[in-house]
Amino acid sequence: MMELNGQSADLDALKVLALTNFGHFTSMRVDEQRIRGLGMHLERLVRDCRAVFDTDLDPEEIRSYVRRAVEGTEGSFVVRVTIFDPDTDLGHPLDAKNPRVLVTRRPAGSSTSLPPLRVKSVPYVRDTPAVKHCGLFGTLRARRAAQVAGFDDALFVGPDDNVSEGGTWNVAFIDEAGTIVWPRADVLPGVTMALLQQIHEHTVAPVTLDAARGMQAAFATNTSIGVRTISAINETKLPTEHATLAALREAYFALPGETV
Repeated sequence: MMELNGQSADLDALKVLALTNFGHFTSMRVDEQRIRGLGMHLERLVRDCRAVFDTDLDPEEIRSYVRRAVEGTEGSFVVRVTIFDPDTDLGHPLDAKNPRVLVTRRPAGSSTSLPPLRVKSVPYVRDTPAVKHCGLFGTLRARRAAQVAGFDDALFVGPDDNVSEGGTWNVAFIDEAGTIVWPRADVLPGVTMALLQQIHEHTVAPVTLDAARGMQAAFATNTSIGVRTISAINETKLPTEHATLAALREAYFALPGETV
């Protein structure tokens, strides 16, 4: 399924997106017609469109396009909404002032039976981290480097030696007191992260790489994976079971989600 402003996507318009890669997006996991954090996803699209295109989006219009992708489809799947201007020109991005809405749908894997992640620390800071933009080259290059080294994904570490986030996910830790610690760093403000922060006590503090490796547990989170345990950072193994982690996972999956 692929629609542009509610119509079958035009190949020439998609070609512009492929060649310029200028735009932003959000991905939403749909479980039985409901989306956790739907309102936050819509807020992100409006906020990021203002940042990227200096233009306002109508969240109700976006909702109507998402509804078309959701209606009549059972089970679990992921809907991605990408905002871009088909008239974007590499030489004059200032003229990209009429963003349109591309909605795609893909199958979703189980978020309850994913194996723990083994991650490798990679020196990297995403470009404009507060925006969920389409520029994924640096992120995927870091992920590839981690996989070449035999790991599952990359854990980004800034020049200050503080951990920030993962390839396409936020990261958090559980310290010796059982407190959830989210890194204080320039990161994408993830919707799943925000939902978890609402339902469980936590703190936000700088986390060095050494401190991360000494935590009681660690986990990655985004809309597709929910709460996924991290079993190793570099060569340091971490416990994959913890009472706080179990409680957090249970509370997250108990969230009812919103209807489109």
